[in-house]
Amino acid sequence: MSDTVNASEAPRPASGQEPPHPPGTSVRPARAKGEPRFPDGPKADPAGSHFERRIRSFQPRRSRVTAGQADALQRLWPAWGFDIDGSRRLDLAEFFGNDRPVVLEIGFGMGEATARMAAADPATNILAVDVHTPGQGNLLNLADRLGLTNVRVGNGDAIILLREMLAPGSLGGLRVYFPDPWPKKRHHKRRLIQPEFLTLAATRLAPGAVLHCATDWEPYAEQMLDVLTAHPDFENTRADGGFAPRPAFRPLTRFEGQGLEKGHVVNDVLFRRVPREEQAADRA
Repeated sequence: MSDTVNASEAPRPASGQEPPHPPGTSVRPARAKGEPRFPDGPKADPAGSHFERRIRSFQPRRSRVTAGQADALQRLWPAWGFDIDGSRRLDLAEFFGNDRPVVLEIGFGMGEATARMAAADPATNILAVDVHTPGQGNLLNLADRLGLTNVRVGNGDAIILLREMLAPGSLGGLRVYFPDPWPKKRHHKRRLIQPEFLTLAATRLAPGAVLHCATDWEPYAEQMLDVLTAHPDFENTRADGGFAPRPAFRPLTRFEGQGLEKGHVVNDVLFRRVPREEQAADRA
């Protein structure tokens, strides 16, 4: 696909000459101020001010969208994407067109690992959520190229999705790979894996569903292990109560490989949602 040149960025021609642009490209009109880049695509702030403000665990990133990503957003977002606006309860079976288990992935980056996991396990639906527009477009493009039908892409705050848009016990799993570690001590309150988040997530996970986290920031890994071990709704899948080796189904990402080359230590934690019956028996 050829690149697109914004008319506002095109070189100014000499008087009486046609505007120059590289061969094989097209010139599109500049967008008016405030006009969305993708009218039928992901919104900048889908939930708006409809929900109370809270400490956010993510920071929206605005970077260049390639021509391929833009094309995927324009073509595929209406069918495979959705904004997390908190206005409706998602019927996951209707959304995916089947009643297969649904795994929620929070923060998928550019989507390469998500696409590989979806291709390797077509019997599992993946609800992938992020706020990075280029990554959303890239994942849609990968899903289209690979012929994947088990991926849907959400745009917005995963907390609002869990709290307002998903039914209790509707998820077959939850994945949080390489979330922002917020390394400064004053920012630790922004980390996603906190007791309050786990309590909310537990209500949406079916009994026996696995919460799988991975990080290359060792202090955050220790915190993940501590808060999950202390939470009554989860139990470690490891008998020794420690970190787990990377499961074969989680691909080694480019980002992770770069970290390993720098000497970073990657830790995985896999905890199972404890059924309420087991909790009651434990308390008896």
